Amino acid sequence: MRTPAGPPTVHLGVDLGTSGLKLVLLARDGTVVAESEASYDVAHPRPGWSQTDPATWTGALARALDDLAARAGDGVVVRSVGVAGQMHAAVLADAAGRPLAPAVLWTDARAADRLDRWRALPEPVRARLANPLVPGMTGPVLDWFAAHDPALCDRAAHVLLPKDVVRAWLVDDAALPAGTTDRSDAAGTLLWDVTRDAWADDVVAHLDLPGRLLPGVAPSDAVAGTTSRLARWFPASGTAVPVVVGGGDTPVARLAVGAPGLHVNLGTGAQAMAALDRPAPVADAVVHTFADTGAGEDAGWYRLAAVQNAGLALDWALRVLGLSWEDAVALARSAPAGAGGVTFLPFLTGERGGVAGPGARGAWTGLGESTGRAELVRAAVEGMVFAVAAAVDLLDAPGTDPSTGPVGPASAGTRSPDRDAEVVVTGGGTREPLVRELLADALGRPVRRVGLRSATAVGAALLAARGTGDPVEPATTTAAPDLPTPARPDVVEHLAAWRATAAALA
Repeated sequence: MRTPAGPPTVHLGVDLGTSGLKLVLLARDGTVVAESEASYDVAHPRPGWSQTDPATWTGALARALDDLAARAGDGVVVRSVGVAGQMHAAVLADAAGRPLAPAVLWTDARAADRLDRWRALPEPVRARLANPLVPGMTGPVLDWFAAHDPALCDRAAHVLLPKDVVRAWLVDDAALPAGTTDRSDAAGTLLWDVTRDAWADDVVAHLDLPGRLLPGVAPSDAVAGTTSRLARWFPASGTAVPVVVGGGDTPVARLAVGAPGLHVNLGTGAQAMAALDRPAPVADAVVHTFADTGAGEDAGWYRLAAVQNAGLALDWALRVLGLSWEDAVALARSAPAGAGGVTFLPFLTGERGGVAGPGARGAWTGLGESTGRAELVRAAVEGMVFAVAAAVDLLDAPGTDPSTGPVGPASAGTRSPDRDAEVVVTGGGTREPLVRELLADALGRPVRRVGLRSATAVGAALLAARGTGDPVEPATTTAAPDLPTPARPDVVEHLAAWRATAAALA
């Protein structure tokens, strides 16, 4: 007689994105049992401002849990929870981790005039930050609050990252203070010394920042406490489900795909990432040096080149042209490579530097009487892919003028991407084969897509499993790699023309 199987035991992963939240229930065999998502809007109360009320995040989490519980069915036991989130933002919170003001997001530019203070730091001090100076990172935003709303800073006990706020909302029996983050998120604040792998106390002192607000740092898989909130959706889980500290969305996603040598994530924005042997000081960096989710002997690093305008710009182009995604793909395939000489620059909101500068803007150029929607949409797809290819090249060239693009050799301490190795790609933007084919041609190497709806949510569940002594290997699905095609020389030629146009308009 067969013994009935017990209730499914799973780990819950939360991916807190800029405009939406995704959830995954990951079984012990690494398969996804159920997943759900909830979207929300970003507020722009003033030009250049991007912020979200953290109550929007927790409300979205509750909605997504409603859907997740319905999809998972009865009897599911959630053994642990991991939360990963958008990096760089700043949330001023009280001692219990409750937000005192809207979260200022990574796309926010209100602190742009504070960056001059970072540029004026002594070069050896600035070099140990080893990151581009971006106004939406936590440090400059904290500096802006100190200058413009000192009363709020006085009331605050912590400056937290988004995932830390959601974790604090979940935890009701704390093992760690609410004012705790992890090194993967801390390294994205412009307040982290990569040579010491610790808060940059000298930067805080030079800039006279309220250092008391900086959170404590714990391993990403450390148990921060337990939650009883999940009993509403998964009553079989009990009222003391462990919640781990969690990490930044990018390094957590790399955990899910095996932290490959070269990884491209293509969504609203795009990130090109390469493994790093050891961090080195860089005074005027144009690519990011970030910590992974490891700790102690397992602590590692990676470099990241960001493109803010990837799927964001392509979606805009489709709206302007009045095209559905399916119609756009059909039109793009009907147009010749190179789009009949039309070039699309996707930089609608400017860039961080490297691929383009913050003052860059989007454009279609090379239009003629014969230009139609097919050429326009083909150019938009190519422009998005070519911007990603330029970001990949940046990983070999840290010494770059942010206004002109990648120039120069790889720095000491880096492990340059192997030009013959395949590229692992994730994100919704890579579902379309045309995009992967163009990317393979532009990079001249195989492109393999990992079929995860949210690599970040899966990675968050893996962190939770690891932190509670129940390590899981993800059962990812991968397609056969897209290889560079015979058309590659043409694509490389069009990429060169795109670079020339981008440089001319910069």
